[in-house]
Amino acid sequence: MIEKVIHQNEELAIIIRYNFNKEGVNFVTSESCTLQVGVLCHKKGKIIKPHIHKNITRTVNKVVEVLCLEEGKVDVAFYIKNKLVNSCTLNKGDTIILLEGGHGFNILEDTKMIEVKQGPYLSQAEDKELLEMKEES
Repeated sequence: MIEKVIHQNEELAIIIRYNFNKEGVNFVTSESCTLQVGVLCHKKGKIIKPHIHKNITRTVNKVVEVLCLEEGKVDVAFYIKNKLVNSCTLNKGDTIILLEGGHGFNILEDTKMIEVKQGPYLSQAEDKELLEMKEES
């Protein structure tokens, strides 16, 4: 299953639940997203031709993160302008693509996540703005 987290018509995140298994190549991010994420489900015997990706200069102005939950359980909170606007729970095997707004995590069980995002990483001071947590009014 694919779930979208939306607030006031803005797509904040895409969740790929562990049980999603539609055959073929299934990109869940838009073609204009700065990070292309897809789920590839192929039957035994499928051949993907060897290939190389061309070196193309791209400009990235916004970081998109992908978190794959290998183990555990995590609550994810979504923020717009320092206000909590939505939340969801991720379980073992789920993947989330964080597209817009802010986010925070409450680790509910011992957890192992794999994180993928554009780099290079400069420093916390240069790359992140920490948010004050406020409830939406």
